[in-house]
Amino acid sequence: MGPIIIEEVFDAPIEKVWKALTNKEEMKNWYFDLSEFKAEVGFEFSFTGQGHSGETYVHLCKITEVIPLKKIQYSWQYKHLDGYSLVTFELKNKANKTIVTLTHSGLDSFPKDHQDFRKDSFKGGWTMLLTKFLADYLKN
Repeated sequence: MGPIIIEEVFDAPIEKVWKALTNKEEMKNWYFDLSEFKAEVGFEFSFTGQGHSGETYVHLCKITEVIPLKKIQYSWQYKHLDGYSLVTFELKNKANKTIVTLTHSGLDSFPKDHQDFRKDSFKGGWTMLLTKFLADYLKN
């Protein structure tokens, strides 16, 4: 299974989009409510999410790369489950708009016998986060 790649164009300056992706106070408005977040390599964070049938998953993440206003990447794992993946947000400026490319790779390392870890499940979640939640947040 290859990576999920979603590209979205936002009618917002790159600085505003970067802040939405890296400031915990802004992230809680469209992403997850994190207790702490720092866009620094090595910073670890976690959050709880819910599966299709109400299961609770603790996401364990560690920042692996940061290029301010251009790229942030972090590992994405689950407590008590096998698997290791990487989530990458890349930003490009285009005529006062910002192109965001999200790549989630390594999905085939997760358990294959559960619908929450299918590629279409991840794609649906990321699509909703970017094209609906982040897009709506950036309009304010």
